[in-house]
Amino acid sequence: MSFKGSASDVKRSLRIGVSGAGVMGSNHARVLAGLPDVTLVGVVDPLPAHRARATALTSCRTFASLDELIAEGVDAVTIAAPTHLHHEIALACIARGVHILVEKPIASSVEEGRDIVAAARRAGVTLMVGHVERFNPAVAAIKQAIAGEDILSIAITRVGPFPPRMSNVGVVIDLAVHDIDLIRWFTESDIVEVQPQLSSAVAEREDIALLQFRTASGVLAHINTNWLTPFKARNVTVATRGKYVMGDLLTRQVTECFGFRPDGSYSMRHLPVGHDEPLRAELIAFLHAVRSGGTSAVTGEEGVASLEIATRCLETPAKPAAASTARKVPRRVVG
Repeated sequence: MSFKGSASDVKRSLRIGVSGAGVMGSNHARVLAGLPDVTLVGVVDPLPAHRARATALTSCRTFASLDELIAEGVDAVTIAAPTHLHHEIALACIARGVHILVEKPIASSVEEGRDIVAAARRAGVTLMVGHVERFNPAVAAIKQAIAGEDILSIAITRVGPFPPRMSNVGVVIDLAVHDIDLIRWFTESDIVEVQPQLSSAVAEREDIALLQFRTASGVLAHINTNWLTPFKARNVTVATRGKYVMGDLLTRQVTECFGFRPDGSYSMRHLPVGHDEPLRAELIAFLHAVRSGGTSAVTGEEGVASLEIATRCLETPAKPAAASTARKVPRRVVG
């Protein structure tokens, strides 16, 4: 029962389902249940405990299989299942003409991501990728502050403690892919050079990553991310020829330095930042794209491009000197 976005139907309630009732999927269900002109048809998850949690949170129906959900009639599905299942679930929805939002990363591999993009294009269904950080009000304020500026450099720190549920990916796919997307979005330019430094200090996969990039437009950028810091920190700084913008994505404080003078003095001001919940704003944007038939806020192609850069970071060989000195280190604070 695919919604085609016709003028006569544009205001009718959309029937939405969620695939995956883990932490993120449960949040999807919570937000969707509270949106106007939306009917949350139900949540799919093979695990009874996850289904019980979704029911307790939203009082919605739950299903053990995607086929059961689709049989109830859905216009769109948000996919918050484990990444290795994204390809299979996305293609199954697309084959039924169901619009999809796929949580980041879009798939386990670039090839699978491209499959999803191509299938959605052939079927004419809406595809959006869940890079929720774009909808953080602090990120939006930074984006607005640097609009039209000649960007010189971007530095992003995204650190925190080891997530006990994370087992099949390291920090590059779990955390840095957010910031790879932000670098591409801020600069509106492709990343053309990648210089990663990775280490596995306490985990099997990389848990420390220092990533350097150059965009096609000449912007230098770096990402500092790890799972060794006992507290979360999310900071972005952007230097342009005319200003220096600092943003804390957790406290949502954004400060702009400007008016640089020869004596080294400058002016500073705090920028206004909204209070929207990023996931709610993201899901509203997805539903708008479904209703209007317009371009998604984060396209499938953009999702694949960010995954491709993250994959390059993992595949780029380390320099011999760095490799020869790599060793396990005791757990400590890295900021």
